[in-house]
Amino acid sequence: MTDLIDLALLFTFGCIGLSLLLTMLRLIAGPTLGDRVLALDTLSINAVSLIVLIGIAGRTQLLFEAALIIAMLGFVSTVAYCRFALRGDIIE
Repeated sequence: MTDLIDLALLFTFGCIGLSLLLTMLRLIAGPTLGDRVLALDTLSINAVSLIVLIGIAGRTQLLFEAALIIAMLGFVSTVAYCRFALRGDIIE
């Protein structure tokens, strides 16, 4: 049973790594600002999933709290960056 879980974790790490690579390419080569904002949001989601996977692989619950904090910060930073891109000001 643990061999199957280890194989699934290895496959998932590979998928998340590929996703991070493709997201970085979109961040660098994004033709518009909207593409770059979306790439940053996707990058934060991928970082959260990678932290959760590391927590599952290490069989620890400590990293899940860090993943929640990074998810909240990623959401707030995406909203702030979008407001800055649209209005030129974050706080009214």
